[in-house]
Amino acid sequence: MTKIEYKHTHIAAKKKLGQNFLLDKNIPKKIVRESGIREGDRVLEIGPGFGALTTAILEVVPSFTAIEKDRELARFIREEHPQIELIEGDFLKAPLEPLAAGGKLAVLGNIPYSITSPILFRLLDNRHLVASATLMMQHEVAQRIAAVPSTKEYGILAVQMQAFCDVKYLFKVSRSVFKPRPEVDSAVIRMVPKAADPVEDCEGFRLFVRRAFHQRRKTLWNNLKEYYDNSAVPEATLKLRAEALSVPELITLFGQLRAIDRGDADERSF
Repeated sequence: MTKIEYKHTHIAAKKKLGQNFLLDKNIPKKIVRESGIREGDRVLEIGPGFGALTTAILEVVPSFTAIEKDRELARFIREEHPQIELIEGDFLKAPLEPLAAGGKLAVLGNIPYSITSPILFRLLDNRHLVASATLMMQHEVAQRIAAVPSTKEYGILAVQMQAFCDVKYLFKVSRSVFKPRPEVDSAVIRMVPKAADPVEDCEGFRLFVRRAFHQRRKTLWNNLKEYYDNSAVPEATLKLRAEALSVPELITLFGQLRAIDRGDADERSF
């Protein structure tokens, strides 16, 4: 078990919570700078840990909210930064409406590798409450979110995020600046929800994306024929694989399909 000493405080990094603490003070400052936050913004930090990013945020926004699941770290942050509102709990369960207070949140965080996808989809589901999200995560996941068509990284995650958000890959972060040192590098991305959703049936679109990419080596016709009437889709499009289409092209394709009623078919495998 790795114990971190910070200002005469010893706290063990908990592997089950995916804790890796940032040691380089320049990186949090860069994250804050790239986030574009300004004084007066409603800021929410996910998992402040020992407060490396917290300190950098406070240089711009003198008071904000942070959510920390670890009891020891929550106590440390309360003592070290009493000017912030610290919520001790799980970001995946915490109500976000009251934190937005009728506005929108600028979300920042060095998020645990193990729950990156649940955090991303929680933000996506609550995008009406989010002005932007600037997040550090596993480098491989950041690449998948920002991926372009016809690459091995391009898939469900890229399409679902890019359909509803403007996504920008910002910079890579070496594993050497963390303690305990993770086995992979990290990266920072910024996501800004689009002003309007590109489709009316958002859940239907997300299900369509999962189906289209379900077996990557199959054509769109093979992946979709069981679920949709595709008679309005050009034959040349149906011969392609999903990874060949850009996000706008997939949105167009979704609009050309008509769902087939399959009764009580079980979709839980997706």
